[in-house]
Amino acid sequence: MKKIERRALFCLLLAGVLAAGLVLFCIRWALYGGRWASFAANRHLYNGNGELSVGRVLDRDGDVLSWVDQGGQRTYYANATVRKATLHAVGDARGSIGTGALVAFAHKLSGYNLLTGAYSPLGQGNDLYLTLDARYNYLAYEALNGRKGAVGVYNYKTGEVLCMVSAPAFDPLNPPDNLEEDPQYEGAYINRFLSGTFPPGSVYKTVVLQAALERLPGLSQRTWTCTGSTTVGDGAVTCPRAHGEQDIAAALANSCNGVFALLANELGGAVLTSYTEQAGLTGRYSVSGLNTAAGSFPLTGITDNELGWAGIGQHNDLINPCALMVYMGAIGNGGKAAVPKLVLKTENALGLSAGSARTVDTPRLIDPATAETLAALLANNVTQSYGEGRFPNMDLCAKSGTAEVGGGQAPHAWFAGFLRGEDTPYAFVVLVENGGGGADVAGTVASRVLDALVNGY
Repeated sequence: MKKIERRALFCLLLAGVLAAGLVLFCIRWALYGGRWASFAANRHLYNGNGELSVGRVLDRDGDVLSWVDQGGQRTYYANATVRKATLHAVGDARGSIGTGALVAFAHKLSGYNLLTGAYSPLGQGNDLYLTLDARYNYLAYEALNGRKGAVGVYNYKTGEVLCMVSAPAFDPLNPPDNLEEDPQYEGAYINRFLSGTFPPGSVYKTVVLQAALERLPGLSQRTWTCTGSTTVGDGAVTCPRAHGEQDIAAALANSCNGVFALLANELGGAVLTSYTEQAGLTGRYSVSGLNTAAGSFPLTGITDNELGWAGIGQHNDLINPCALMVYMGAIGNGGKAAVPKLVLKTENALGLSAGSARTVDTPRLIDPATAETLAALLANNVTQSYGEGRFPNMDLCAKSGTAEVGGGQAPHAWFAGFLRGEDTPYAFVVLVENGGGGADVAGTVASRVLDALVNGY
């Protein structure tokens, strides 16, 4: 009798495990079935060349960026520059661009549903609308003018990314035969905006100033005298020129290395680490399921001189362009910003649409009162240093950066900031690798895209 009871108990345990496994499978099937079906080995969805043979990718205005022709081959927009400018958002037919919609959102393009799977008697695949505007991407790519870099613009209230460009890029319709060997295409498979990290240079001074505004009483009444070289620890931190006597607003507008190196040491590495983490610059964002690269700021356990250089965005600092853009959006939005997203909606063969994921805000990246003060100082940068005339009809707040990279190379050029106003809730970032001066080079790229966004030019 006891043997029968033990066997019965064992059978019940097996049945419980089976039931739990079945429940787990059903949950995973409901959540990830579309991704399983869009695996590249599925010949119902992929042609003999390994190209996704269903679905169309469109921009927010309905311009078709990629579709499948009558022969079952993947094809692209007619204009070659648009194809290059949207490469890292749309993807290449071979699936080498991991952030492209043809790879990242294949499950949405497949038309998969729980009832019929990837098969649909009504048509082949879905229409996937991206939040991007192909025109802004075109203008950004043109403004980069063959240089490596990244450009991003997004609505910090809704999270919609309007422009996402990474260069170098190649024509997905006519990819070069020697892409892997040609130096001009080095890193072309990488989406620098989402997946790259770079020395930030002076754009990082924005975080140092945030910390100083909250931790150093009487900051606005203090003055410093810059002679072009400031002793910090056991060495010097230099500026391109002597700035003379200046208060904190002038020090930011002048981007004075000496002042911000001193502030970094006064605050200390532990405080700066805390503020850098709070600003979201060492974490990752999920952009419609695509994870950004995490920045790196080793600010503790280093010498005072090294901390001084780290405080001006040098030493071993690395920042992700998308994370910097979100931080700028949080300043403009009073402390928080929407997490970026790339998918606007999908439409099936019946014309029924499914909207994008709901808008999700970041944690608080900056205190609202500090954000207001910092925004005013960033606006002063534009008035005093960058030139309001370059940004017509814009209430612009910005910070430039010129990041030294060594090896005899020209520095990286940065320009990041945001627009204020109910009708212009946009944050942006521009990186031009080895571009030289941040305000002149990267600022010019930003002005081209923002002018089209705000003034329609």
